[in-house]
Amino acid sequence: MQELISTGSSYKNWVTDSVAVPTREENLKLIAEAVTVAKQTDIIILAIGENEQLCREVWDPVRLGDAATLDLFGQQDELVKAMVELGKPIVVVLTNGRPLSINYIAQNVPAIIEGWYMGQETGTALADVLFGDVNPSGKLTITIPKSVGQIPMYYNHKPSAQSFLYSTVDYSPLFPFGFGLSYTNFNYSNLKLSESTMKANGKVIVSADVTNSGNRSGDEIVQLYIRDQYSSVTRPVKELKGFERITLDAGQTKTVKFEIDQSKLAFWDINMNFIVEPGKFDILVGKSSQDFQKVELTVE
Repeated sequence: MQELISTGSSYKNWVTDSVAVPTREENLKLIAEAVTVAKQTDIIILAIGENEQLCREVWDPVRLGDAATLDLFGQQDELVKAMVELGKPIVVVLTNGRPLSINYIAQNVPAIIEGWYMGQETGTALADVLFGDVNPSGKLTITIPKSVGQIPMYYNHKPSAQSFLYSTVDYSPLFPFGFGLSYTNFNYSNLKLSESTMKANGKVIVSADVTNSGNRSGDEIVQLYIRDQYSSVTRPVKELKGFERITLDAGQTKTVKFEIDQSKLAFWDINMNFIVEPGKFDILVGKSSQDFQKVELTVE
């Protein structure tokens, strides 16, 4: 089988798929050219990141891909700093297949579009967002760390994980799971339960008022997280149990409701029974896994 596969042209092309990396001197020359152009502009749209040749599994010396760091490849950080030093408004557009530790960008650039790999309509999608024809509403489905040393990093960790501080950086993520900004602002209020106590096989409704406090319409993705305060086996500090996208005009308020029943509270115990244990649960509703309001539910 290996003999047959290796004679195929597609396999040979894959094996010889090497990547030519520019030298530092070549990149610095290009950065200088970019600075010259940027000086003549009113705003800088800076497209950086990586492509499919830099974000893939490596199994041969000529095939780049795996990385020992989540930093930007090559001299891209130097490019960003050169642009920032010009003092002009900057929008960074990221193209990437994995989270990148873009600490300097997050601290010094006012707008970041996380693009991932957007496909053949990349240009259209970016133009719609950059010109304001579309109000972005996406939320992160991963946690973005500050450093590769924080990995593994995820929002639904166990209570004893991700609790120790480093000597050089705090353990909070650069951007948490569920995070995402818009061209407008949303405020949450009046979080409440229809009943503060329920039976293990019962149900309650949690509701919250969401207000568009900005000056243009937009979509918000309201997120529901639940934490079991005490349990017979260790449980995550929170788990996403529901979400709803709503559209709000400027100044408009909507009440979002989630039903909480056995399916949202149960877990597999030590004997592999899917059960709801009596006790107290934190019910969290908000913009992300770190930006929420909380009420307490008691299960009898």
